[in-house]
Amino acid sequence: MLRSLVGSEMCIRDSSLTVPDILERRLQTVVHKIGLAKSVHHARVLIRQRHIAVAKQIVVTPSFIVRTSSERHIAFAEQSPFGGGRPGRVRRVKAKAAKKKAAGGADDDE
Repeated sequence: MLRSLVGSEMCIRDSSLTVPDILERRLQTVVHKIGLAKSVHHARVLIRQRHIAVAKQIVVTPSFIVRTSSERHIAFAEQSPFGGGRPGRVRRVKAKAAKKKAAGGADDDE
């Protein structure tokens, strides 16, 4: 682990990247910038709750450094309710209640 940190620090030191440049490459910031989240804090929550995927791979680390080539592959995960997956718990409960109410209302007419 230490070697990888030292290696990445060497790469950062050798390149002309500054601290703000590195912070702009964080997944949390990129998700907000491309408009998937209303704020950086909202982006962090979406990432931690497994709603964001980079190239179909769910990423749960807000500090994930996004390469410029991977930036166009950031989207909602397929399993996420935001990405067309299974609806959330509240929506499922409301749909079940509406279905039950509709079935009960149809019996009253007969």
